[in-house]
Amino acid sequence: QVQLVESGGRLVQAGGSLRLSCATSGRTFRNHNMGWFRQAPGKERDFVAGISWRTDNIYYADSVKGRFTMSRDNAQNTVYLQMNSLKPEDTAVYYCAADRSLSYYNYASSNTYDYWGQGTQVTVSS
Repeated sequence: QVQLVESGGRLVQAGGSLRLSCATSGRTFRNHNMGWFRQAPGKERDFVAGISWRTDNIYYADSVKGRFTMSRDNAQNTVYLQMNSLKPEDTAVYYCAADRSLSYYNYASSNTYDYWGQGTQVTVSS
């Protein structure tokens, strides 16, 4: 079992930066693919970024490429999402997720992930 706890969300002005953290528990963190998703009111949960435990490849949604950076710290059992040049359309609840599969990593699909955090609210004002 893996437990995920996000933090770092808050109100920020457009153009500003935030760093979200996702602290995990469980001994198998290093063998999990990790993802960030977000959900705005009335919309579906969308993929933001994902990292493969096997290759350390990092994948991003087109809407955040060049602005967001995902990283993981295996020693701290934590993943991060650095968000720069924030826009009002980035406003959403941001969720961290973990995938325990050892097979193909379908990073962009929410169905891939087995564990989810409770989410942290990011609000970007114009």
